[in-house]
Amino acid sequence: MTKRRIVIGGASGFLGTRLAADLAADGWEVATVGRTGADVGWHDPAALLRLVDGADAVIGLSGKSVDCRYTDANRDEILRSRIDTTRALSDAIAASAHPPRVWLNASTTTIYRHATDRPQTERDGEIGSGFSVDIARAWEREFMAADLPETRRVALRTSVVLGDGPALHTLLRLARLGVGGPQFDGRWFPHRRYRGIGSHPTPPAPPAVPRTGGRQRFTWVHIDDFVGIVRFAIATDTLAGPVNVAAPGVSDNRTLMRILRRTVGAWIGLPAFRWMLEPATWALRTESEMVLKSRWAPSAVLAEAGYTFAWPELEPAVRDVDAGMRRA
Repeated sequence: MTKRRIVIGGASGFLGTRLAADLAADGWEVATVGRTGADVGWHDPAALLRLVDGADAVIGLSGKSVDCRYTDANRDEILRSRIDTTRALSDAIAASAHPPRVWLNASTTTIYRHATDRPQTERDGEIGSGFSVDIARAWEREFMAADLPETRRVALRTSVVLGDGPALHTLLRLARLGVGGPQFDGRWFPHRRYRGIGSHPTPPAPPAVPRTGGRQRFTWVHIDDFVGIVRFAIATDTLAGPVNVAAPGVSDNRTLMRILRRTVGAWIGLPAFRWMLEPATWALRTESEMVLKSRWAPSAVLAEAGYTFAWPELEPAVRDVDAGMRRA
């Protein structure tokens, strides 16, 4: 029996590595596209076409990490890396004699506005503005641009993934060091790093009023459910368009940090105010919006389609990942 072939673009990262291993264990023939160490490079469109033509499914995960300082060079590379790789997959699918029946492509729940008043689902979510939102909008626009009548497309609007990756490692380390308190927004000097980008740039969102007081929403998903949702999306022919890859148990920053402190056995967790966060994120070469933006984006689509989460609530998910990292 011939194995089903799945092509993963960007399989060398935290998500791609786990996904490739799990899909291979499921019996898929996994082929990869990337810059180094992959079956095919992004610079070789002919080889990419040969890989995609006849494949059963394609998954696009490529793009420079947003966990960096938004310098002009990084801003441009964050956009370019997503648009160019998505276009390469799109061109290969369009040119295929036997195109894949489904294409899943990464996106982000950051596409929605800063929300503290109500959830932002795929059905009624309001798209935000500014740099991070413009990246997501351009990414999805490129994903849907071509006419691909034989290929179902699903935009995976992925939230923070809890697993053996950089996000949870950093948060757990802060908790162990005694600085795992909530993060508070506040006034800061004006800058232009969050300005819009791309062919349709939007102005950055105004500061949140009133301040969230550490209650900015935290939308997340366990790595097991990320893989589970990918499997579900491949198998569910009625699933198309944007899907929020997010657990139903959306939390907030105060609760997240309290759970992290309990998980590592820390008695105290000093809070961090905006005037403390900005110098710290400058030193760490990242941005404060990573923890200050309120992301409230559960999935209406997955609930309606009948996906069952292995990890629907935050504390058990955090404890499971922490235990796994300790065993590793």
